[in-house]
Amino acid sequence: MPSQPPSSHTAEQGPGNQSGSINPHESGRRFGIRDGLFQAVTQGGGEQYLSAFALLLHATPFQLSILSAIPQLLGTWAQLVSVKVSHWFPSQASQVSWGILGQSVAWIPILALPLLWPNQGPWLLIAAVAVYFTFTHFTSPAWNSLITDLLHPNERGMYFAKRSRTIAMTSFLALCLAGALLSFFEQQQLLWVGFAVTFLIAGLCRSASALLLRNVSGLSSHGPNSNPTGFLVFLRTGMSENFRHFLLFSGLMHSAVLVAGPFFVIYLLQDLHLAHWQYGTWLAAGIIGQFLTLPAWGQFGDRFGNKALLSFTGFLVAFLPMLYLFGTSWSFLVAVNFFGGVVWAGLGLGLNNYVFDAVEPTDRAKAVAISSIVNAMGWTVGTIIGSWLIGTVPPNLQVGDLALDPPSNLPFIFFLSGLLRLIVSVTLLRTFHEPREVEHCAHHRLLWELPLLKPLRQISLRAINTNQ
Repeated sequence: MPSQPPSSHTAEQGPGNQSGSINPHESGRRFGIRDGLFQAVTQGGGEQYLSAFALLLHATPFQLSILSAIPQLLGTWAQLVSVKVSHWFPSQASQVSWGILGQSVAWIPILALPLLWPNQGPWLLIAAVAVYFTFTHFTSPAWNSLITDLLHPNERGMYFAKRSRTIAMTSFLALCLAGALLSFFEQQQLLWVGFAVTFLIAGLCRSASALLLRNVSGLSSHGPNSNPTGFLVFLRTGMSENFRHFLLFSGLMHSAVLVAGPFFVIYLLQDLHLAHWQYGTWLAAGIIGQFLTLPAWGQFGDRFGNKALLSFTGFLVAFLPMLYLFGTSWSFLVAVNFFGGVVWAGLGLGLNNYVFDAVEPTDRAKAVAISSIVNAMGWTVGTIIGSWLIGTVPPNLQVGDLALDPPSNLPFIFFLSGLLRLIVSVTLLRTFHEPREVEHCAHHRLLWELPLLKPLRQISLRAINTNQ
């Protein structure tokens, strides 16, 4: 793994660089942003509609749970293989390139196999998606290590926020276009054609990232001792108690979230009978929430630490699914998912960046793989619990004079998911600490540094000063 350069965060313009050529590390960071753009099209126009495609194939709730859990779990173990075989590739860039190409090709069986054998369509889709996520996770450790080595610790928050913002905005556009396309073909009773077009575009855009990476020069090759220690050594000596507690929090939080996660598509499309464009708008609202607040979350994490970021978002994320018990209006659901995007932007950024800070640079790829495995195990447990609850939780509830009769039992399951998230945050957030030197501030003052609240505070202060 190449060592992090001490001062290479801007293009060199000194006397020895009169040509104005771009620093190789700057070129790599630009690739990270552009890769995010094409990845966003794949996510927004492809991955986000896999569950809807499964419904077209008459997938059951159990199969939707498997679709959410098994591909992630199988794919995550590919990260272990990725780290172990990294020395087979001449460089991290080469490993990333092959992984991206594998993701691109995997969209062909995702589309073709269920349509060729529709009787086994849901299970064939699950198998093909498992292959896709296997390549996705195989790419992840090398990609994260490659990009993180080019960044200073105190700029990671802003860089990944900028990249995530690019992904959010592009995903929003891809979601809207894919939703409109699917609605058009649905009216023509050719919905499968709409999925074919969107999935083929997703695969082509993913392959564009591999072409971009070929144009990045100056990236380091693997040295003779690029992978000096194995996972067992890292598990015994490379993981601090702090990092272990963080992994427990992250894994259990993913488990609590996935109790509800796979079933929103059923609730919105089957129980509430929303059109595909309405479902796409619901998804897009979350992406807009991310887009508007990611830079502020990145600044917050760089300044006050990712632990502080997790402390606020870990509690806020618990109340989001509970709100689905209190209304079915489409505009209300869109507003809830908008604030969900705001909170998840910060939580996702904190979970990713904490891993980079908590271990030594030489162990970063292993830490990313271990973290992903723990999260996938939590993901799997959560979806299994959620699918069991669907057949167990009653569709209505009577408590004294209060009667709750939602369209199905799914809002009750969403509420339970929120309660589990709250328990995880209350019990585990206090068990690990910030590994970086950051600015310390009282929690009541940090509250006014949060996205959305900070601009409101600044506006109110300006209004007060103007009236004085």
